[in-house]
Amino acid sequence: MSTDSPEQQTPAGSAAGIKKSSRTTAAVMICTGISRILGFLRMLVFAYFFGSSGLADVVQAVFHIPNSLRMLFAEGALSSAYIPQLSSALIEDPSGKRARTIVQNLFGFLILLLIPLLGMSVVFAHKVVPLLLSFKEAPLWDMLHHYFPGYFRLPKMELAIDLFRWMVWYLFLISISAVLLGALNARKVFVIPAITPILFSVTVIASLYFVPLPIHYRMIVGILTGGIAQVFFQLPAFFKKKFTILPSFRFNNEDFKKIRNQWIPVVVSASIFSVNQLVAIFFASQLEVGSVSALSYAVVFFQLPMGIFANSIITVLFPRMSRQVVRNEIGELRNTVAYGIRYMLVLLVPATLLLVFLGEDIISITLERGEFTHAATIRATHVLTAFSIGLFSAGGFYLMQRLFYALKRYYVPLVNAGIVLLVDVGFSLLLKETTLRVIGLAAANTIAFSAGLLFLFVIARKQLGRLGGKKILITAIKTCLANIPLVIIMLVYAYFIKGLFVDSGFLVRAGVVAGVAIAAFFVTMGLCLIFKVEIVEDIVRKRVRK
Repeated sequence: MSTDSPEQQTPAGSAAGIKKSSRTTAAVMICTGISRILGFLRMLVFAYFFGSSGLADVVQAVFHIPNSLRMLFAEGALSSAYIPQLSSALIEDPSGKRARTIVQNLFGFLILLLIPLLGMSVVFAHKVVPLLLSFKEAPLWDMLHHYFPGYFRLPKMELAIDLFRWMVWYLFLISISAVLLGALNARKVFVIPAITPILFSVTVIASLYFVPLPIHYRMIVGILTGGIAQVFFQLPAFFKKKFTILPSFRFNNEDFKKIRNQWIPVVVSASIFSVNQLVAIFFASQLEVGSVSALSYAVVFFQLPMGIFANSIITVLFPRMSRQVVRNEIGELRNTVAYGIRYMLVLLVPATLLLVFLGEDIISITLERGEFTHAATIRATHVLTAFSIGLFSAGGFYLMQRLFYALKRYYVPLVNAGIVLLVDVGFSLLLKETTLRVIGLAAANTIAFSAGLLFLFVIARKQLGRLGGKKILITAIKTCLANIPLVIIMLVYAYFIKGLFVDSGFLVRAGVVAGVAIAAFFVTMGLCLIFKVEIVEDIVRKRVRK
């Protein structure tokens, strides 16, 4: 299913084309929103079965390893080097032969690279996992392990090694899925790839409830079957666009050489972020029990607006920016970047305010049952607040990063990644030793992404010229004014409405919070229409201005 008109009807550089992207993005947001809601439900089910226990810490931390490495081989590094070259091939060779060869080469490359790598990871899991994770055990276990390491192994680490040997194969499945996703996005098919995460959530939830195995092994079944489902769901549309899944191991063509050369600096850049995430988990695993879970749960809530809004905008605009670079439409490229930043301002500012004001209620309503206590809710809420303050910074950062990938100037994001890593790790080391503890890790992330966004914006302005700063400022001012009633609604809710429903059931409390959030959001969007914020007009009125 394509949500964009053919290239010849809506050129990449036209005003109509970029405005049409607003409605394409809105369609992707709807699909992503549904998948995120199911992801939300998946987390709720996980919290019910695992709570914030030591077992939850182990499962979350182990799955975080392949899920972080996907940035190297899947949606992150591979797609960032792959989509611009695939877009070039589709424009320069309308027959699609070059594009098909690129896709076949990538399948072959992933097979040759990942199968041996993952096989070695399984064999040497007992060496790999202790390098990446460190768990706080009960004092008795720590003492026995210290004096009798050959006889008393740390139970959390043993379980982590066992889970890792299975979960690590998710990396291969999601990498194959990313190749399919990139090919479909380059062909302007956005909705089907946006739906695939739904399948992952469904399989994990079903496995937790129905698979007759110990609870942590049910997660393995759900994760692996979810990865397989994501691949197979995209295949019909993939085949319809005349691509083939057969791998090719002939890597001597120029397109693949360019992708390989581009991928290397992107891999280094993405690996810095993966290391950064693993360092955060490592730091959290050394703090109080429940810290890893608090970090992981907060990231899920933080990723809800990031996935629905920021990632949807980037998904649609990245191929467009790549086509504009191929056609040397630098003026239109600047317009696209400015449009993306303004789009994020309009959507992410109210999302930030809603997470800050309603974070505790959302976490309490969705997670506080079974093994998940109110203390765990408070801890996760504080972490979420620290993350939420950096929501726009993170979204803008990834948009600007994709701009440089579209320009094929991969070393700028590489240098920036090093800066972000140093800032994040430095502040993490400082803040985790304060009373903030795990909250400090989230605050360090916000500071680092803000610094990274500023760096990329300054470099982009030097290389491309003005990026519509005046329009961005006007949109920012209008957005802030439009959000004043939202803040008032949140304060009224906190002081006069919330207390009336403290003892109510799940459905009533969820309905009240959802109703307040939706009402506040639409009031903001309505004021944006009154203030003539262009992005909201493009979405709501569903027409292109002449």
